[in-house]
Amino acid sequence: MARSSARNIFPVFLSLTLTTISATAQTNPGLPENPARPGYDPHALFAPASYPEGRLATRQANGSPSAAYWQNRADYMLTARIDTSKNELEGSASIHYTNNSPDTLHDVWLYLDQNTYRKDARSNFFTGLTPSGHTEGYQLQSVKVEQGGVITDADYILTDTRLQIRLRHPLAPKGGKLNLIVRYRYIVPGDFGNRTDYTSTRNGKIYEIAQWYPRMCVYDDRDGWNTLPFLGSGEFYDEYGDFDYKVTVPWDMIVAGSGELQNPQEVLTATELAHYNAAKLSDKTVMIHDAAAIGNPASRPVRQGLLTWHFKMNNTRDVAFGASRAYIWDGARVNLPNGKKSMAMSVYPVESAGANAWGRATEYLKGSMEYFSRQWFVYPWPCAVNEAGIAGGMEYPGIVFDGITDTGKVLFWVTAHEIGHNWFPMIVGSDERTYAWMDEGFNTFIDVYCSDAFNKGEYAPKRDDEYAPGGGNPVEEILPLLKDPAAPVMLTRADAIPEKYRHPMTYFKPALGLVLLREVILGKDRFDYAFRQYIQHWAYRHPGPEDFFRTMNNEAGEDLSWFWRGWFLHNWGLDLAIQKVQRAGEGWDITVANLDQMAMPSTLEAVWKDGTRQRIELPVETWLSSGERTIHLAASQALSSVTIDPDKVLPDGDRENNKWPLAK
Repeated sequence: MARSSARNIFPVFLSLTLTTISATAQTNPGLPENPARPGYDPHALFAPASYPEGRLATRQANGSPSAAYWQNRADYMLTARIDTSKNELEGSASIHYTNNSPDTLHDVWLYLDQNTYRKDARSNFFTGLTPSGHTEGYQLQSVKVEQGGVITDADYILTDTRLQIRLRHPLAPKGGKLNLIVRYRYIVPGDFGNRTDYTSTRNGKIYEIAQWYPRMCVYDDRDGWNTLPFLGSGEFYDEYGDFDYKVTVPWDMIVAGSGELQNPQEVLTATELAHYNAAKLSDKTVMIHDAAAIGNPASRPVRQGLLTWHFKMNNTRDVAFGASRAYIWDGARVNLPNGKKSMAMSVYPVESAGANAWGRATEYLKGSMEYFSRQWFVYPWPCAVNEAGIAGGMEYPGIVFDGITDTGKVLFWVTAHEIGHNWFPMIVGSDERTYAWMDEGFNTFIDVYCSDAFNKGEYAPKRDDEYAPGGGNPVEEILPLLKDPAAPVMLTRADAIPEKYRHPMTYFKPALGLVLLREVILGKDRFDYAFRQYIQHWAYRHPGPEDFFRTMNNEAGEDLSWFWRGWFLHNWGLDLAIQKVQRAGEGWDITVANLDQMAMPSTLEAVWKDGTRQRIELPVETWLSSGERTIHLAASQALSSVTIDPDKVLPDGDRENNKWPLAK
């Protein structure tokens, strides 16, 4: 069984047997006579598989979508115009919705996330805090439905951040289509916006525009309509489709958005266009719009009025953009597997420039995209943008909002983490409003290894710093959480996880669980193959937890039900112990015990009197029917010490009992 560290193992005295404990001598003073705590019950840990949901007809037994799998679709044509004097966005959304489900739909639902900033929003009561600012949310000017070529005013009801449209004519199953046309306006929130906002800099305002248009709620095969209100902690769950959008701003502003710019010749000067095209071909960062261009009318193709920036992004679940006259803009080529190319770009104010700051942002973005594409799944879109603002770490397809003051390793880590979200949940489209761990946890896991890979480990290891909340060894840092009876389980709805536990339970614990699965339980080769299969199965689709569990079981060829149950469905702890060491004929009997509810495969190391070491790998089946086992070693010489988990790779709740003889 693979481990995370290399070992020099000298296999002396090779006779090894396992028996249920029946020892009479106690040679590890201080441990209880009966080591089997009532907390460890092998029949509970190794019970028959029972996942959060039963198997659906749309899923195969191996965790992949079946031939019956279906998914609805939403294609968008959007416009936005920003009035910088009022900080107001005026927009229109034309949504082409396709009902691929087997169900007739009598209504459809949309999210209006800007309503979370209203004084009467549910989110105010959820947080228990008085926000530093409010807006009036969406001001709907018109809502219309087009069916069969006939356009009518929609019959709708608005409830907090959700809009229900009650259809005059039911939407047919298996391909029924309709168009929704919505015109609206809203005030862009200031620094209280959290994920979408505007802020002032030396050379003008920066607008980070997200959650800016009415978005279709997901109607899926698991829950039907997913209409959980937007409260702030739980993020998003969206349908896939093609996006065509236009952003109109004052002539001297730069717009950086999700997807590919369609009209660079209209919004860039000839010089900027040449630099833009050069950046697409360069492994080194190329300046497109530099600091000297900021405030210089000659750096813009027009010198008054408005400019419209046109973007397209296909097969995605969302789009966002940034806009400012304060931006420096640079870019570089991204080299993907099989000769494919993409483009990495960064936009940031002069305050953020510098070789130890945003001057390397595109390099960080490019390196992360190339690593994730090599390791897991090829980045599918033409470009990606790293944008500096006060959202401070927020992700959308093709664009990330990172901290305007971030520098060095912090900027690299946040860049890698946020662009990593383009794999989870932008490519693998899980429901992050319900299962935050499938979003933040999976992404924290993959960016741990990105830090190891970037520039020969320039900012590694991340796992021993931000990866562990306290900055230490992750398997030690997790212990307080495993011992906390008030801690929620990982599958708790995202918004229901108290803030105290939000990072530990949605980022740290699931990521550490996958590290344990990769480095301790399965080994890197088996894990990587299975994890890639999961991504392939569910790219641009909507998996649930059970799909992930079943895929990993099947593709790794291992019944991991005990691991999902103990680590994901419960918050069970682990405590392995050396219970007894005694002479037995020509050898030694070593009794190991499992004292808590969880189990793990582990390593037992014996050190003999002559200094040689012997290691025995104990599979998880050691604990399949009992919490106590005796290992017999045939040997003629004395033992100096015996240790379980000598490399400290397991989250063992009490290391004092891991070694014989006990430390004095």
